[in-house]
Amino acid sequence: MGKLTLTTFLTLDGVMQAPGGPEEDRSGGFEYGGWLVPFADEGMGEFITEVFGRTGAFLLGRRTYEIFASYWPQHDDPADPVAGKLNRLPKYVASTTLKEPQWGPVTVLDGEQLQSEIVRVKDALDGELQVHGSGQLAQWLLARDLVDELNLLVFPVFLGGGRRLFPTGGLPTAFELTGSRTTSSGTAIHTYRPTGRAAFGTFAD
Repeated sequence: MGKLTLTTFLTLDGVMQAPGGPEEDRSGGFEYGGWLVPFADEGMGEFITEVFGRTGAFLLGRRTYEIFASYWPQHDDPADPVAGKLNRLPKYVASTTLKEPQWGPVTVLDGEQLQSEIVRVKDALDGELQVHGSGQLAQWLLARDLVDELNLLVFPVFLGGGRRLFPTGGLPTAFELTGSRTTSSGTAIHTYRPTGRAAFGTFAD
């Protein structure tokens, strides 16, 4: 049995949109694409290599799948821990609009049974079913308690606008910190495991 993991790059104010380049995703008038690049360092690369070393398959939203499909096939290297896995391992895309995907191996998960299909794929894996980017899908998974582990890479920059990982109105959820490190550029990397609904209390007088 595998587990579903979510790895996300975040700003200090929780923005996850378009970390890799100015033209990556301008939806909603986003003007700050590429905000991660000045902070990319060896420590970040080492962590990402570790993450991709555990993957058995990828679960992506349509938008992220299309962004990846436009880049990774042209930057293929079987020995590269990221490109080699992305170009060769199974990819599952949660979408109602993607009809003829070209970047494989790929399966489109569509319809009313999406949750059960994702669980079926995860349970059949020897390794992790990994979600990268895929903001809307990530929020959908979190709202249904389907994420087994969160890798949050928080970069020392504040943007003031953009798509955020945790939306207003999400389920109050508690997490256990299972790993933490800081890179030379000041990126804080935290790994969390959900432990159930958030608890509330009052400090004694």
